Amino acid sequence: MPKKKEQYKVIIHNLGLILMYYTLLLLFPTFLVFFYPNEAKNAFAFIFAAILSFIIGYFLFKLSNIKSSQTVTVREGAVIVLFTWLSVVLIGAIPFMIIEHLTFSQAVFESTSGFTTTGLTMFTDVTTVSKLILVWRSFMQFIGGAGFALIMMGSVIGPKGFGLYHAEGRVDNIAPNIKRSARIISFIYVTYAIIGTILLDVFGMPLFDAFNHSLTALATGGFSVRNGSIGEYNNLSLEIIVIILMFLGGTGFGVHYTLWKGNFKAFIKNGEPWLMLSTVFITSTLISINGIGKIFNNFSDGFRQAIFQTSSAITGTGFSTVDLTNPIWISFGLAMFILTSLMIAGGGMDSTAGGLKQYRIWITIKVVLHSIKEFLLPSKSVTKIFAWKGQNKNTITNDDVKEIFLIFSMYLFTFFLGSIILSAYGYDLTSSMFEFASAMNGVGLSVGITKPTMPLGAMWTLTVAMFTGRLEFLVIIYAIAKLINDLKEKIKK
Repeated sequence: MPKKKEQYKVIIHNLGLILMYYTLLLLFPTFLVFFYPNEAKNAFAFIFAAILSFIIGYFLFKLSNIKSSQTVTVREGAVIVLFTWLSVVLIGAIPFMIIEHLTFSQAVFESTSGFTTTGLTMFTDVTTVSKLILVWRSFMQFIGGAGFALIMMGSVIGPKGFGLYHAEGRVDNIAPNIKRSARIISFIYVTYAIIGTILLDVFGMPLFDAFNHSLTALATGGFSVRNGSIGEYNNLSLEIIVIILMFLGGTGFGVHYTLWKGNFKAFIKNGEPWLMLSTVFITSTLISINGIGKIFNNFSDGFRQAIFQTSSAITGTGFSTVDLTNPIWISFGLAMFILTSLMIAGGGMDSTAGGLKQYRIWITIKVVLHSIKEFLLPSKSVTKIFAWKGQNKNTITNDDVKEIFLIFSMYLFTFFLGSIILSAYGYDLTSSMFEFASAMNGVGLSVGITKPTMPLGAMWTLTVAMFTGRLEFLVIIYAIAKLINDLKEKIKK
């Protein structure tokens, strides 16, 4: 095992490298000036942030004094991922403060919401917001959805980035080589975004809107360039396209790769997509039937609205075609309970979605059924649990079950704690649970709690929820534990 000093050199080296590459991403919105010359004055904010990122990155890169890249272990990867996300969120907040004059807390909230693909926003009227900022919000969600560290380090470190790849929350190696996995994921992701933009534009959405909504739907982010989100277009064709994009984003990249390779046998055996689709169909039907006469005129109208909201909730996107701040919807207890539950459940493992993840739920179901099966079998029988993940048939071990139980426990504990904190600010418990679940699971649906005038404590509660939920708690805990442990050893010496 490398010495602590060498470990931190690797951490500083790679963090510096990431921040230097981040400069290019920060400059992306400035290209919009060619199409909207009146936005030229706003380009300075992104140039300033880019220069700052490069200076900090270059300083860290030189400080590490490493001649060539070294292998990143999972321990080092956890620390790199934590500081990478903190850095990109804070630097990414700068344009919001300079251009739209958001306060520091509001800007960090917006930036966190972007990179974690949540979609909760501080803007009450996005039609007055700079187009550079709107594109930046969408782009943040796009790169945050695939995993910022994955995109950056897949190209920078390559095979030596195994630890970073897994610290980012990726467990499904599409290819044996980490660099190749990252490039395959990026290619699939960009291809879907281009196709989505074209389809949305063809079926009636303005090109600027189509570009932004394609990025945020695929990233399961939910930032919109319209105040009424997708519902403002009132176009069934657009809603269907967006639902497809949300499901593409909410499905693990490993599952996508089975289709791209034509491995339909492996695709069919993956339980995640079928669990997610059946859940959406069943819950949409329940909401539709129970909502007739309350908020829906008939079943078809109800099913159209219900299937969009449930798809948005389970994939963690946050788009909506109805006003969930409407008291009628808030009082519709069954719908709010179902949507809250779907937000917690989340989308597929290794996808752009948040939540507990369908793969973990699928494994939990298989474990319960296996326990019943074992009970009925002769006492000396030995059986194993298998589950398909992408192209691989995995054997489920006790360690897998233990990790799932740990994550479930942390999610539920944090959910109840966060809901209580929000309710302490005067919000009713149902709304508090809904809003916190939306933030923690990177969804973005809101019942009206999130606004620029909300109490500062509640704002930071949701900000922390978005950040910790995106990194699934364990990465943060492992990184902080390593830092504290190393500090203790340093003090003892």
